[in-house]
Amino acid sequence: MRTTLALDDELLKEAQRLTGTTEKTALVRQALRALIERESARRLAQLAASEPGAKPVPRRRSSTA
Repeated sequence: MRTTLALDDELLKEAQRLTGTTEKTALVRQALRALIERESARRLAQLAASEPGAKPVPRRRSSTA
């Protein structure tokens, strides 16, 4: 989908400096993915608080050699 965005020049420069990504499209894509990851983690953390009596879920452990 094509969209026209008005981006803050200073925010864009800082994001480019921090990520090393110079292409604006790639930078916006990275930002959206980071936002989705952060908000998904926040929602998951909120769910954990909604079941205080829940038993811990067994987790697979990766073998380290």
